[in-house]
Amino acid sequence: MYLGIDHGTNAMRFAALDKHGKFFYFEVPRTDMKGMESSDILELIEKEFNIKTEQIEMIALTYSMGDGIVNIMDIQDVQDRGVRSIEGVGKKTGAGTLVFDSIKNAQIPAVVIPGIHSHSHTDPRMNVFSHSTSPEKIGIAYDALARGINNFIVSDISSNTVTLAVANGEVVGALDACIFAPGTVHGPLDLEAIRQVDAGIFGANEAFMNGGVLKHTSYKNTADLIEGLKNNEDQAKLAIDNLALFASMEIEAMKVLLKDYSTCDCLFLAGSMAEVDSLVEKIRHHLDMNPRLLGKWSAATGCARMARDIAKGKKQILGIEVRI
Repeated sequence: MYLGIDHGTNAMRFAALDKHGKFFYFEVPRTDMKGMESSDILELIEKEFNIKTEQIEMIALTYSMGDGIVNIMDIQDVQDRGVRSIEGVGKKTGAGTLVFDSIKNAQIPAVVIPGIHSHSHTDPRMNVFSHSTSPEKIGIAYDALARGINNFIVSDISSNTVTLAVANGEVVGALDACIFAPGTVHGPLDLEAIRQVDAGIFGANEAFMNGGVLKHTSYKNTADLIEGLKNNEDQAKLAIDNLALFASMEIEAMKVLLKDYSTCDCLFLAGSMAEVDSLVEKIRHHLDMNPRLLGKWSAATGCARMARDIAKGKKQILGIEVRI
């Protein structure tokens, strides 16, 4: 059995891939997981997937920004869980740390997936930004690659919006929510936010955590937005318009990058908001492209695919070197 673990914004998602190519899934909200013990995590994996940990051949997992490593590495060789710092990077609950340490201490074969950042071996022009995407988006891109298309853009739209470009089967660059398109909750710091940070009203991370399209609505979270859409509320429809516009602009920006490498043969959409029909239709209208949709399990699925392929000897994933 091969496992993929997605350290998402709101939940830890687990995917298992068996020898017959069948996937199994479960998720735990990060707020629920933070109070667990390491033994609870391992027991949960065994129960949900009906296996013993000894039957796990490989796990591929993501952790936070993944900006402390540039290669896919054995979990036992990774220092500081593969990050430079956990400060100023969004929501922190301790759930990801618990899962990471539980797997490492249990000596289960596992690899850690890096994010894309200024030290990554991607297009050097993108290195003007210190960080481009966290590791779970690499999982999404690998899941997309499994569809048999080598040149594509994948945009993950949920609490934040992150867009990656893949050319000839390799990641060439990405844009994170702190740089360009906002998500529902997180977004870049505009002039007003910068002034509020300088005035001491917010810290920079708090400003980022409240920089999404919901900041000018009465909705507190994405679930409220979805409910507002069901009730046909004007502010909900405007929020979707905003998401669609900026996501489309970000996708077009990545198409410019791809021109130096290949064509853009497909657009994939992932994340919770990609399940909203009106958002998908607006993006289709803006870009005159018919996107293919990936579900919320895409990151965990992609990581499980990585675990299988790495266990079978693959030395490169999306252009990222495997060092185990």
